[in-house]
Amino acid sequence: MIKGTILASGRMSDWDGADRRLWMLFDKVDGLRVEGGGTIDGNGQVWWKVSCKVDSAQALTFQSCRGLTVTDLKFKNSQQMHVTFSKCANVRISRLTISAPGSSPNTDGIHVSGSTDVKISDSVIRTGDDCISIVSGSRSITATNIVCGPGHGISIGSLGANGAEHTVSDVLVDTARLEGTTNGVRIKTWQGGKGYARNIIFRNIVMDNVKNPIIIDQNYCDSPSPRSDLPERPGTSATGGHGLRLQPHCPLPGITLQDVHLVTASGAPAKTFCRNVSLSKYGTVVPSTCSS
Repeated sequence: MIKGTILASGRMSDWDGADRRLWMLFDKVDGLRVEGGGTIDGNGQVWWKVSCKVDSAQALTFQSCRGLTVTDLKFKNSQQMHVTFSKCANVRISRLTISAPGSSPNTDGIHVSGSTDVKISDSVIRTGDDCISIVSGSRSITATNIVCGPGHGISIGSLGANGAEHTVSDVLVDTARLEGTTNGVRIKTWQGGKGYARNIIFRNIVMDNVKNPIIIDQNYCDSPSPRSDLPERPGTSATGGHGLRLQPHCPLPGITLQDVHLVTASGAPAKTFCRNVSLSKYGTVVPSTCSS
């Protein structure tokens, strides 16, 4: 039970000699329930000023836990990611409120890695990075009734960095509102990677003032020196997508758009961009054209 506020030290010297990647960790605890209405405050301002890539902590990490419930908690101003689930199974996450300034770097709200049977619901996430990020080894992930923004939206990946083989499957994002985010829902894979992202469904998503509503990208690069000589290998598949940015090395099948309606703030149709994709459309899809 967390009923008060747990506040991280704001003095960087207090972290000397410690593993800066972890602040609070639950490791190999089965049947754990964490709740209470309290607040976990990472006091991340001191870290954000140094660098967005500084080796600073994730506020709360659950590792190799089974039968886990995390509910009715507040998180704010994490050093980096707020709540991380790594190699966990049978996880129920609900009624979380997560907040950090939109300018805060790498402050993902909920990060899921190598985990199975994870259900996220009824949460409000307003941070400087992905509201929810789902990365390699994760399957059977559901997120429902999510409010997101600011931040970078809800993301699958990135996958396949440095030629790695990464997989994500059976993801459902159902009923979400994204407000003032850089991106909406997206799948991002690196050049030269291996693996797949498959059976991914985005539905019942409302977006307001979202710069890039829906992105499926096999040419993702978070580096000042991108590689132009590598093929885009991981095959991706999703339901619900617009603004597809793909390259010609690896054709992308199985993309379905159904009942999509996107307009600009002025009411004009949104623009789309896609390349080398097999695209199916059902119902009303606005905009209906796809430029390359």
